[in-house]
Amino acid sequence: MSTIDYAKARELMVEQQIRPWDVFDPRVLAVLAEVPREDFVAAAHRPLAYTDIALPLGHGESMMKPVVEGRALQALELSPGDDVLEIGTGSGFLSACLGRLAREVVSLERHADLADAARARLAAHGAGNVNVIATDAFSWDASSLGSGRRFAAICVTGAVSSIPSRFVEWLQPNGRMFVVRGSSPAMEAVLLRNQSGSPRIESLFETDLPYLAGAAPVPTFEL
Repeated sequence: MSTIDYAKARELMVEQQIRPWDVFDPRVLAVLAEVPREDFVAAAHRPLAYTDIALPLGHGESMMKPVVEGRALQALELSPGDDVLEIGTGSGFLSACLGRLAREVVSLERHADLADAARARLAAHGAGNVNVIATDAFSWDASSLGSGRRFAAICVTGAVSSIPSRFVEWLQPNGRMFVVRGSSPAMEAVLLRNQSGSPRIESLFETDLPYLAGAAPVPTFEL
């Protein structure tokens, strides 16, 4: 039985998937070339860790494709002093990448078992600046972290039919949010900038992600 050279697979992912999808930020490319993605997926899926597919995580959740993760990290333009909020921890892989690019990451995961698994993986990789909280983003209160807590960047890893106002309220002035919005299968990844209290939205690319729980379109019925 042949063994997979994960270091080589990681290099090929960056050069053959990430770069061709217009990800050129050297810090983002370096992080994706360093963080071992195979350690953040279920054992059964390790051979698929560097393929261009979304991997299942349980509870109907999935890990975003590497190209989408790369574009999200690049769009957020993170600085080493930034505090980041991640909505949807999932496997913890993107959390680890965010942690290497920013000062601190608060990551919300509604499924306690996924949150526990992500914490263990992050601890194993020394990601001490990532705080995973088992909670639903639509009931979480940012003030639980301190009065007036806001973030320089927010990364939303599940789709929304429309951008929730509560997410925007968690952004600092001039903060950035990566989020995928719209109706499946034609969704739009956007970057929202919180400029002067009036969000400005830049379209990035088309994709299709599972919805965050509570963020899917309301069904309409026709008589």
